Amino acid sequence: MTTSDRRLSPSRYRFARNSDVTTTPVTRLEGRSESQPRGPGDALSVKELMTGQDATLLEFRRAKGLVDPNHAHPDHESICYLVSGRVRVVIDGEEFIAEPGDAWIHPAGIPHFHETLEDSVQIEIKAPPTRTWD
Repeated sequence: MTTSDRRLSPSRYRFARNSDVTTTPVTRLEGRSESQPRGPGDALSVKELMTGQDATLLEFRRAKGLVDPNHAHPDHESICYLVSGRVRVVIDGEEFIAEPGDAWIHPAGIPHFHETLEDSVQIEIKAPPTRTWD
């Protein structure tokens, strides 16, 4: 997938009620398979809540035991906020245990991965707006 193929188009709406936004099961991030504690697509899902010209706002639901592949985003940065649960976050070799209310950043080009310690809800902003999942 090329950088232009990954770019998300702006939302056609200016207000989104979470319950009205479609949930999409995720089986791959950055073209690499997830380590799934449940069936494919059951461990990780995403809602594209809102996308503008310069950023997108996403909600990820992560099942306990999910491990993302170690990866880097060459074309965007991500800022994350944990709403609920606990997630082990490793960014460029530095490890953190994220709890509700914690935030972190994945700068462009920096390797990182997550291990979900408890069922979790994570909010993520990607700039520019980029689709990294299948």
